[in-house]
Amino acid sequence: MANYEVVHIAIAPPAILDENLVRSVAAIINKHPYDTRLLLASEIPRIIAHCDSMQIAESIIQKLKDLGLVAIARRDLELRQSPQSFKAQTLEFRENGVLFRDSGGREKIMGEDNVFLILEGRVKTSEEVETTKSKTKFSLTTTLLTGGFPVWRKVNEKTTTRSIQTQYFVRLYDRKSSDPGIELLQNNMNYSFLGANIAISSPTNFTAVVTKLRDAFPQAIFDSRLTKPFLVTTSSNRVWENTEVNCKLIYLFHLVTSGLNSIT
Repeated sequence: MANYEVVHIAIAPPAILDENLVRSVAAIINKHPYDTRLLLASEIPRIIAHCDSMQIAESIIQKLKDLGLVAIARRDLELRQSPQSFKAQTLEFRENGVLFRDSGGREKIMGEDNVFLILEGRVKTSEEVETTKSKTKFSLTTTLLTGGFPVWRKVNEKTTTRSIQTQYFVRLYDRKSSDPGIELLQNNMNYSFLGANIAISSPTNFTAVVTKLRDAFPQAIFDSRLTKPFLVTTSSNRVWENTEVNCKLIYLFHLVTSGLNSIT
């Protein structure tokens, strides 16, 4: 039986989006022009088509490149594989780089020239929270049975509210792997290293950390497109899965446009 694989074709947002380009791309990927426009109008790289072999994908990629577009093909396993990253909880800024330390005390140093991309983003999830409250309620039926003597009883009432949670993150990438070398999560950080500059709110502290990282790695590309509002999902697993794919695509397209298109 022939091996079957899923290959995704992704495209960088075009600088100019006109009707001729939309119709041409729609014909190549066999989609309706309206749906194609929605895909091309994104601010971040998007997966626009799928096929079952790399050979077919490469043929489509070439047609897209002939239109002046930047496109890549990646296997599903590569895009959806969970990244292996060092999740730092605190850090120390040094003369030629930054020392990162995780919750277990392990350390990793990133030199000034080691960071290719600083990617800032946020995840926003929505979940339903069920609460139970006890209250006293007049029981008419029991009161009638007791000859009119008022009877009250306790009842539990359940209410459901929707909770929105937002968390910012920063990932540092080198030039060799699409897995981030370092990952920082807003709500998992120990901000004591900020000293006298520490603020009351974690978003303010996290913004200060991002600014310091940009200063520490001035040659790195900084990309904050994933901080912009996206659709809220009720599944935290799903939103992180989508975030992983978006991060990987942004990294890969920065590699391509920087002329560093080989990944080990």
